[in-house]
Amino acid sequence: MTLFKQFLGAAATLALSAGAALAEPAVIYDLGGKYDKSFNEAAYNGAKRWAEETGGKYKELEMQSEAQREQALRKLAESGANPIVMTGFAFGDTLNQVAPDYPDTKFAIIDMVVDQPNVESIVFKEEQGSYLVGLMAGMASKTGTVGFVGGMDIPLIRKFACGYVQGVKAANPDAKVIENMTGTTPAAWNDPVKGGEIAKAQISQGADVIYAAAGGTGIGVLQAATDGGALGIGVDSNQNYLHPGKILTSMLKRVDTAVDEAFKAGPDLKPGIKVMGLSDDGVGVALDDNNKSLVTPAMLKAVDQAKADIISGKIKVHDYMSDDSCPVE
Repeated sequence: MTLFKQFLGAAATLALSAGAALAEPAVIYDLGGKYDKSFNEAAYNGAKRWAEETGGKYKELEMQSEAQREQALRKLAESGANPIVMTGFAFGDTLNQVAPDYPDTKFAIIDMVVDQPNVESIVFKEEQGSYLVGLMAGMASKTGTVGFVGGMDIPLIRKFACGYVQGVKAANPDAKVIENMTGTTPAAWNDPVKGGEIAKAQISQGADVIYAAAGGTGIGVLQAATDGGALGIGVDSNQNYLHPGKILTSMLKRVDTAVDEAFKAGPDLKPGIKVMGLSDDGVGVALDDNNKSLVTPAMLKAVDQAKADIISGKIKVHDYMSDDSCPVE
């Protein structure tokens, strides 16, 4: 090899290294926006944490309509962003089409499995965290009736509901769980008015604890629960602060950790399926000063024991996604 060729090779390697170093990660938020105080905001918090800890910069896009999914993905890929993280199952079909066109770009999708060689699919054991908040709801309820308000009626949200019911029944086998979904389109994630109406209806039927697994719609559920004298349960992000002393707990789904870890991996993000559950703090319950007065020592003991038993396999929480039935309902 001539010295000139060696020089060209070294220069090319240097350029590639510089390009890799300059690549910025990106996150695309689903409908509802990054300040939905729930799912999208958890993703935003993960990206923000990465930036604060590393001093790095990242790109972000907020979805305004379904039609923007493909455009948003291609725009970020062509800008050199790597990896590109997207929040929500609804990106699945689009990513499956787009990813092969950008083989050198790594993608991460939360809540959906996309089988492509440059995609990391991040899924959670939401049923495990929902079991724990259900256990707390069953113990906190004075009427023996609790509620669940889901967002879009999809198997993923049925997965939350089923775990919740199982936890409630573990605390009180005779408890009644009222379940309602907000809608069948993506608009169900961002309709706090309808969420509030559903919560009011559940309260009129005796529900005194209501779990909202509905994205931005949940803000209306939690407000109505507070106004109606019931306890709310938040989801995804820690929502205890929204109504201090009125929200029993929040089911933490560590979307923030998923985004942070994907950003840290950068272009070295490993394709395949990543599962996050209780054993690796992928889900959990929120305990802080805002709900300290509501959570009894007995609840804490029960939650700690249930967590240990779920991790060990002694308690098996049903996964609606693998079997679309809920045996405890």
